[in-house]
Amino acid sequence: MSMGTQEPEPTIHPEESGDVNADGRTARRNRNLEAVLEAMVALIAEGQTVPTAAAVAVRSGVSQRSVNRYFGEVRKLQRAVVERELARGLPRYKLSAIGRGPRDRRIRDFVEMRIRAHEATGPVARAATVYSGTSKFIRNEFEVVRVMLRDQIARQFAPELDALPSHLGFSILLALDTLFQFASLDHYLVDLMLPPEETIERLVAAVTQLLTVVPDASGT
Repeated sequence: MSMGTQEPEPTIHPEESGDVNADGRTARRNRNLEAVLEAMVALIAEGQTVPTAAAVAVRSGVSQRSVNRYFGEVRKLQRAVVERELARGLPRYKLSAIGRGPRDRRIRDFVEMRIRAHEATGPVARAATVYSGTSKFIRNEFEVVRVMLRDQIARQFAPELDALPSHLGFSILLALDTLFQFASLDHYLVDLMLPPEETIERLVAAVTQLLTVVPDASGT
């Protein structure tokens, strides 16, 4: 998935040829590429934030020479993994009835969704945070996602935020957005080692408190 990239694409496209042998090589190459990306994700999930090409080769069963040939350098492999996992992970951030229903239900649905999505995408997101220091592409992708997720908060709690003076509504939106930043959720789940269910309850209480400045007129 691409959201306005500037860097050249990793060279991961199949060779073009019409003969049967070329088709076989293309299929094998695609299998190898998938194995390399899956190996990278697995190593990241195990705590190797920046796996080496050698480690990826061993885990994937693909030679290091082939890994280097497919991606050229580790930075391009990192980008390919981040782009792939963004495409896989973003659907987890979907709300089925955004902005509709009673406030308590909207709060709980939102918090539970964000925590479950964070659990699923956390390892690669942590690695991507490191990679963003040297990759403009990944920094840009992160910014697009941040804007999208802030907009989701605004839509989910529009009944409350729109009822406030604009400056106050925007202040509460920023507070909610900060509360659900990746680093904030990692603080609960990783630094404080709180169980996901306890984290959900604490965040439900925090969001509820932030939104109590407006009477619940969203219906029951």
